[in-house]
Amino acid sequence: MYAVASHRPWNRSLCQRLEQRTGHRFWMISAPNELDPGRLQVEDIRTIFFPHWSYKIPAAVYEPFECVVFHMTDLPYGRGGSPLQNLIFRGHQETKITALRCVEALDAGPIYLKRPLSLNGSAEEIYLRADRVIESMIVTLIEERPTPQPQIGEPTMFKRRRPDEGDWSDASELDTVFDRIRMLDAEGYPPAFVDIGPFRLTFTRAARRIDAVIADVKIALRDDGAKEE
Repeated sequence: MYAVASHRPWNRSLCQRLEQRTGHRFWMISAPNELDPGRLQVEDIRTIFFPHWSYKIPAAVYEPFECVVFHMTDLPYGRGGSPLQNLIFRGHQETKITALRCVEALDAGPIYLKRPLSLNGSAEEIYLRADRVIESMIVTLIEERPTPQPQIGEPTMFKRRRPDEGDWSDASELDTVFDRIRMLDAEGYPPAFVDIGPFRLTFTRAARRIDAVIADVKIALRDDGAKEE
C-alpha cells in the first residue's frame, strides 16, 4: 500500500486516479496528525508521496519509510519555500518538477527523476498541470523503482514568501503586475493586493493585454493587522 500526503485541493482526486492506473491501494493523508508512524506501520505503507506538503516531515517518518517529495524547481536550484512564487518573481517561464527522497536537510535528498513544467497561467492552473505531471511521475516511480542519485551542483536557496509580499504597489511594469497577481491566484493563498487609504484592493483572474492588465478586484476595509496577516 502507498500513501499520498497533501493538504491542497488540487490533489484530492490523485489517490483515486493512481489506484486506477497502478492497481495499488493509496491512502490519502491531508493533515500533519495523520502522518503517524504507528498508523503507517499498521497500514503497511511502502512509500509516502508528498506532492504538496508545507509541514516539516519528522525523522520518525522519513527514516523508516521511503518518503518522496515533489519540488517545483530543477534542484539543487531553488531549495526552500514558495518555489512557484519565487520562480515567477524571478521571471522564469518554465521549470522542472523534481522527485527526491526526504532527508534531514531541506530539499537536499537524492533525486529519483525530473519532469518539465510550464509556468504559464495562474498559480491554480499551474498547480493543476503539476498535479497531472506528478501523477505520471508516481506511476513511473512505482513501476520502474529508479535509484535516487545525489544532487550535483551548488544549491540556490529560496525563502518562503510572506503574505505581506503580495503587495505589488512597487511594480513599475505591467508584466510585473500581471506576474504578482497570477502567482498567488490559487485556493489557499492570500491574493495580491494594494492598499489605498483605509481600503485593501485584492486581485485575481488577471489577463495580460497589449497595453493593460485586466483583473477581478475586491475592495474591502483594511483590518488593523492587514500588513501582518
